[in-house]
Amino acid sequence: MSRLLAQLIRVALVALAASGAARAWASQVWVVELEGAIGPASSDYFIRSLDHAGEQNIDLVVLRLDTPGGLDKSMRDMIKAILASPVPVATYVAPNGSRAASAGTYIMYASHIAAMAPATNIGSSTPVSIGGEGGSPFPIPGMPSAEDEEEPADDAVEGEDEEGEEAEPPAAGTAMERKVLNDSVAYIKGLAELRGRNAEWAEATVLEAANLTASEALEANVIDLIAEDLNTLLAAVDGRTVNAGGADIVIDTSEPSIELIEPDWRYELLGIITDPNVAYILLMIGIYGLILEFYNPGVGIGAVVGVICLLLGAFALQMLPINYAGLALVIVGIGLLAAEAFSPSFGVLGVGGVVAFVIGSIILMDTDLPAYQISAPVIAAAAALSVGVLVFSLGAALRSRKMRNASGKESMVGGRGRAVAAFTGEGRVRAFGEVWQVRGPRGVAFEEGSYVTITGVDGLELTVEPNSEASR
Repeated sequence: MSRLLAQLIRVALVALAASGAARAWASQVWVVELEGAIGPASSDYFIRSLDHAGEQNIDLVVLRLDTPGGLDKSMRDMIKAILASPVPVATYVAPNGSRAASAGTYIMYASHIAAMAPATNIGSSTPVSIGGEGGSPFPIPGMPSAEDEEEPADDAVEGEDEEGEEAEPPAAGTAMERKVLNDSVAYIKGLAELRGRNAEWAEATVLEAANLTASEALEANVIDLIAEDLNTLLAAVDGRTVNAGGADIVIDTSEPSIELIEPDWRYELLGIITDPNVAYILLMIGIYGLILEFYNPGVGIGAVVGVICLLLGAFALQMLPINYAGLALVIVGIGLLAAEAFSPSFGVLGVGGVVAFVIGSIILMDTDLPAYQISAPVIAAAAALSVGVLVFSLGAALRSRKMRNASGKESMVGGRGRAVAAFTGEGRVRAFGEVWQVRGPRGVAFEEGSYVTITGVDGLELTVEPNSEASR
């Protein structure tokens, strides 16, 4: 009986050890969610999460993506991190109705696993600075205009020239635009070749803004699989071999331990200050705070708030695609307004400052992406504030011209005094709390106690004339 009990205990211990080992070796899966435009904040959040995953030996990082696109620099930083990561990355366009447009398409091509949920789409990867609506309103050299394009002959075959040979596509845009376009094509084709995905469609999504649904993308070898949900995705990628960090890795998600990575305070802060409108407002508060402090010397709230806001605004702007000519115009405009306040020029510097400020604000962001544009109401409010500063400066200048001088010889002219004793020609008058030697008009007699009006100052002698209040 004791031997049977010992065997039962041994079997129980083995079972417990096996279950503990299974739990210890359960695959670790991190889920990072990115929704909205890809910018400095989202890029920093993803890269730090991926680096931390490598330190923790995580088995798989799932990037759940829904984006209309984003900034080129932020996208390339994310792709570099994916390509160098020893942890496999599965980019999953989800939930239903999401998209991986523009920059999202590049990230999908760079990922070790590319997956989409039903009712999602991918593509439209033409650089916005070339194909966007915010481009130059003027004709681009090398691009055919509507007037120059002719209807093809009825017997002409589309895509062929008059001799029946395949026609070359027209060169698009300026030399710089062609450079950007060709660079984008080469970049995404290189990613396609690296991951064994459709390079021909990758070129089409850049040149022609091609777009695919999830089922079309799977059929065209743009993505690896379609998954209804995260559990379906993990079950589908279990056992796949990918090359991550230069080594072939077999993905094990048979018993995954899933952890959703929550954004930290750094992501929240970057997300706030890298909003172009917030960065612009911080810059304005910083500059005007310093101007206020210079106008009223002394370390006060203007200097403290101004320095903090200026540094935050400058940090945000260096992470955003700014036009340095626009930034220079904004600074020059505010400088001219400050010069108007300190040295009134009756509007010349002020008007020039407002014009430079408004133009600089409009062209400050060097991108056509709607998510990274300064809104018109914010520019209008800042311009109204600048005009208010100008009006205040001009008003103060005009008031100072009309005010009577409070000190010096000029302040004495027009003042009133009282004769100390009767005199004709020269005498003495009490004025401004002192007794002055005065000279009156020839032949005019002044009685003792009579009032006089001061008309001039000659050294220590005053010139006076009778005052209408002499009878008093």
